[in-house]
Amino acid sequence: MPLAVVASRALQGLHAAAVQVEVHVSGGLPAFCIVGLPEAEVREARERVRSALLNSSRPFPSSRRIVVNLAPADLPKESGRFDLPIALGLLAAQRAFDPARLQAHEFAGELSLSGELRPVRGALPMLCGKREAGTRVLLPLASAREAALADSDAVLGARHLSDVAAYLCGGLGPDACEVRP
Repeated sequence: MPLAVVASRALQGLHAAAVQVEVHVSGGLPAFCIVGLPEAEVREARERVRSALLNSSRPFPSSRRIVVNLAPADLPKESGRFDLPIALGLLAAQRAFDPARLQAHEFAGELSLSGELRPVRGALPMLCGKREAGTRVLLPLASAREAALADSDAVLGARHLSDVAAYLCGGLGPDACEVRP
């Protein structure tokens, strides 16, 4: 099934509410829609994600219909923090790696057009709000260093989309993305 679900969080002041980034890739007229009360910064993720995947030599389903749902729909979503979860959802939906590898992780990060990860606000609230013990939060390296001050065992950091994809494909062990304060 060309559907993937990636865990993330939306920042609301000092609280980081859970968000499921659902990505569905199907046949039909080519399109890339993001639904679920996205602000302008989130809607712009379409272009950042497309360029980041292509410039990272990762597959982008340009001839397919892509629908991204940011659930819950009544929670406003802002900033580029959903770029990384959307990109990973697209890769998982295309079976570039086993979607089960997304389990026990939460992701946030803005992508540059080259695939580099840019820091996001709210790393600490995201870490404090993680779903359950054993869940690891993967963030851009600068944000991960901030969050690692609270709990370095639960934080992974990466510099580039390719590093995250390699980790999820099993090419890198979790130590390759570990962050120490």
